[in-house]
Amino acid sequence: MSEIQINTTQNVNINFTLASVGERVVAHIIDLVIKGAYASTVIWIIVSMQSSSGFMRDWDDWSIISVFVLALFPFIFYTLVLESIFEGQTIGKKAMKIRVVKIDGYQASFVDYLIRWFFRIIDLNMLSGFIALISVIVSEKAQRLGDMTAGTAVISLKNKVLISHTILEEIGDNYKPLYPSVIRLSDNDMRIIKETYLIAKRAKDFDTLTKLRTKVEQVIEAKSQQETIPFLGVIIKDYNFYTQNM
Repeated sequence: MSEIQINTTQNVNINFTLASVGERVVAHIIDLVIKGAYASTVIWIIVSMQSSSGFMRDWDDWSIISVFVLALFPFIFYTLVLESIFEGQTIGKKAMKIRVVKIDGYQASFVDYLIRWFFRIIDLNMLSGFIALISVIVSEKAQRLGDMTAGTAVISLKNKVLISHTILEEIGDNYKPLYPSVIRLSDNDMRIIKETYLIAKRAKDFDTLTKLRTKVEQVIEAKSQQETIPFLGVIIKDYNFYTQNM
């Protein structure tokens, strides 16, 4: 499988395995089946109501069309809503263990998912998905047009350590946290912080450690008299303490 190297704002390179074309196609088919089942059920219910009770019998065409469009909203916005809620995954993507991520290392935002969803008109709906297929095959980062525009890629989570695992830090039962505001950080933030901390610490890159400390203090809105390395170590442990006990 191909890999993508994401360079974070702290200049840390992280390698992810790109989702294969087959995985993406199967995930798409699963989502299509779910959407098709929903649309078929909705249409069957409305048609049955028309036949049995005369529902909408005296309505004009535009009113009838409006009812169908409203009923099919979940079909239309399925991908956008689920990717936003499940951080880059639909039911199909969950089944195939793949996820949408930003190639700059940050968590994709609603705007990114919106851009990807909008470009589905070109990528997946025109020429029966042929444009998306060719784009994913020939692009360096296996991106369809929507991914290129949003700055995203689709990675595989199979046989990989998940983000929630990479940030784990061993802490004792009697551990006393010092910075409650670390909960302002996300799992993705902490993954980047820990990766940067460990690499810079090994390389004795104190300039990077100082910059990282400054950024962390800004986000958690707390200052400390501790030296930089112990401070960052406590931040990582505090985050684990609060997230494991939430």
